Amino acid sequence: MKIGERLKRLRMVNSLTQEELASRADLTKGFISQLENDATSPSIATLKDIVDVFGISMQEFFSEEPDQEIVFGKEARVQATDDGDHIKVELLVPGAQNRDMDPVLVTLDPGGEMDEQPIHEGEEFGYVISGKVQLRLDDKLYTVEKGECFYFASDRRHTVKNIGKAAAKLLWVVTPPTFYY
Repeated sequence: MKIGERLKRLRMVNSLTQEELASRADLTKGFISQLENDATSPSIATLKDIVDVFGISMQEFFSEEPDQEIVFGKEARVQATDDGDHIKVELLVPGAQNRDMDPVLVTLDPGGEMDEQPIHEGEEFGYVISGKVQLRLDDKLYTVEKGECFYFASDRRHTVKNIGKAAAKLLWVVTPPTFYY
């Protein structure tokens, strides 16, 4: 394990500049830069001061991170709904309830409409892969066609309806996750 790479990742995940980390650990910005570039090695006491800033133990710092699954094939998809109402929702990444966002593939048959989603925390993004849909936010209507996308805060009632003559397919990403199986 390269200590510098791990320190830099932790610093960035914690939204700290080198100067902020140095200040909190009673070090210099130059020393933090040297550590991150593996140009020098810290003493155990100095490393302890740094990891204390991140709120982790030395054991956590040195433990190997488990390999995360990065690529998900079709076999990983979970069908969340196929209720016979001309709507199919597929969870693209299993375990999204443990993630910050929830990407799903929504297929709407002609005339198919999702249930109105109540106001909730978060944001939503949709990209129309094929077809034409009508997005309703509260009482305002928007037409979104193939190749177009939408983005809005989830603090409004919302629904999507297929207004085309063929099936509509959307990539829909919600944060925090709301689609559960």
